[in-house]
Amino acid sequence: MKYRSVFDIIGPVMIGPSSSHTAGAARIGRMARRLFGRVPHKAQIEFCGSFAKTYQGHGTDVAIVGGLMGFDTHDPRIKDALKISEDIGLAISITTVDLPEEHPNTAWIRLEDEAGAMRVKGISVGGGKIAMLEADEFQMNLSGDAWTAFVFHKDQFGLIASVASVLADRRINIARMEMSRKAKGQEALLIIETDEEISASAGSQIAGIADVAHVRILPPL
Repeated sequence: MKYRSVFDIIGPVMIGPSSSHTAGAARIGRMARRLFGRVPHKAQIEFCGSFAKTYQGHGTDVAIVGGLMGFDTHDPRIKDALKISEDIGLAISITTVDLPEEHPNTAWIRLEDEAGAMRVKGISVGGGKIAMLEADEFQMNLSGDAWTAFVFHKDQFGLIASVASVLADRRINIARMEMSRKAKGQEALLIIETDEEISASAGSQIAGIADVAHVRILPPL
């Protein structure tokens, strides 16, 4: 792993005690909410490995719930996140699971409201860094550290080139790209991380490409 600054080594400004179990958990929660795209009404959280063993003592539970409400790693409201979630009507369920083959700092989160549900998987890899590995059965490896375009589309020839052309025309450099599909010719998700900001107008132009269902643009965490 390459480190871009000293904060990648010592971790972010945070409500303690652990960069992996607290700050990382808060970032997983924030990223889960961003992927869901709206305020959830219910959140079912499942911790695995080290998260499962120490989540109460290390504040992993309050951190991940705080993240679901949009709190940053240093937000003092994190310590009261379970009470705040109750006050705003966000129903929280926390369970644990024993899966030795999984990363020791793994969380699954199922978010739900009246419009639908989404299940995501995230891991905390140390120093407050995370990787989101799954969302709605689409596989990914997402850090949340860059401007990111999520292009939900039908798996079709030439679509990736069309999306890349929109970004190239706007002089937006692609840092990383990955594509996940449920089956050949069916639902697919193109994820593009960029070095520059992706404007709303760029997102709208991508959304207008044939076979694109919808686009979500997310800034860095």
